[in-house]
Amino acid sequence: MNIGYDGKRAYQNKTGLGNYIRSLIAILTQHYPQHQYTLFAPKKTDLFDVAAFKNVSAIFPESFPGKQFPGWWRRRGMVKTIAGSSIDIYHGVSNELPLHIERTGVKTAVTIHDIIFERFPETYNFDERYVHRHKIKQACKAADAVIAISEQTKADLINFYKVPQEKIAICYQSCNPIFQQTITDAQKAIVKKRYQLPGEYFLFVSSIAPRKNLAVICKAMILMKDKMDIPLVVIGNGKKEKEEVKKLMHENGMANRLILLNELPPSKALEFTTAADFPAIYQQALALIYPSIFEGFGAPLLEALWSGLPVISSNTSSLPEVGGDAALYFSPGDTEQLAHYMLQVASDSELAGTLRSKGFEQAQLFTTEKYADSIMKVYKQIL
Repeated sequence: MNIGYDGKRAYQNKTGLGNYIRSLIAILTQHYPQHQYTLFAPKKTDLFDVAAFKNVSAIFPESFPGKQFPGWWRRRGMVKTIAGSSIDIYHGVSNELPLHIERTGVKTAVTIHDIIFERFPETYNFDERYVHRHKIKQACKAADAVIAISEQTKADLINFYKVPQEKIAICYQSCNPIFQQTITDAQKAIVKKRYQLPGEYFLFVSSIAPRKNLAVICKAMILMKDKMDIPLVVIGNGKKEKEEVKKLMHENGMANRLILLNELPPSKALEFTTAADFPAIYQQALALIYPSIFEGFGAPLLEALWSGLPVISSNTSSLPEVGGDAALYFSPGDTEQLAHYMLQVASDSELAGTLRSKGFEQAQLFTTEKYADSIMKVYKQIL
């Protein structure tokens, strides 16, 4: 088979959907090297390199309109390119398909990550909600198969959009195989020096947005500032919300306990933008804290489980699907419970060890092989 993909996020998104497609390509080429994989992307960047794989290629717009208007090319102009290619299946990996792709005769699958904008409409403006809703409904109607990344997302697609249950396949994602590697002490030391990491730290990995709830970690740290002085390392960026948490920590005399790696000079290097340094950052942390209010999946939880890192997570949406019994759960607004868990993990080595061993067992439910098999099963069913 020659399978085509929406490659925009691979080249333009440093986290989230970018990690999803980059990991998917790495995993499929590892377990199914007999197939060809083609990315269709509006712009080339250093975030992804097809030369790293023997059987992966990329197609970019060649015409003047396509180069000048990449958004138009991706939604409309790309269909002509797809029709003229040799792909058997096109997989829209980020909630959408190009308009009128059904006219090409190419079989299609679309991955829907979540429809959070329907559950929390107040966090999106009207235009955003309209565009997201229109794209997802159009994609689910046009696709030969819909891939949901969790039971939560499948249930939401059925309840909100009446997508036929038999059209939806749940494909639990794995994470980038680099998180399954044990980083040497020497490499850890290099990364620690590169980012000036403290001896002990908690870790938060996500975009900094209201739903991601970084503020609740800061409030928990403030609550126990006289009992524990362990800082929080943050991988992720934001605008208004980032400034708000910085202000919160500054007003409480704790500005030095919030370490935003995206603001440091090394974050501009490929080792950071491609996540190559992340396993070493994970494996030196005390715990991952993931207080999100709602998630379609929660990839950082899985990255932490593979990294041998204890997990403290909110108890909402799909997160217990991923963490199983290997995480400590709290209500996303319960600052006191979160503070209690942070103190426990930092001070109780036996608890931390139990969480690590349970985490490794839980991670086996999300191996790269199981992930690749589930995706390939969908491809084969629609051909």
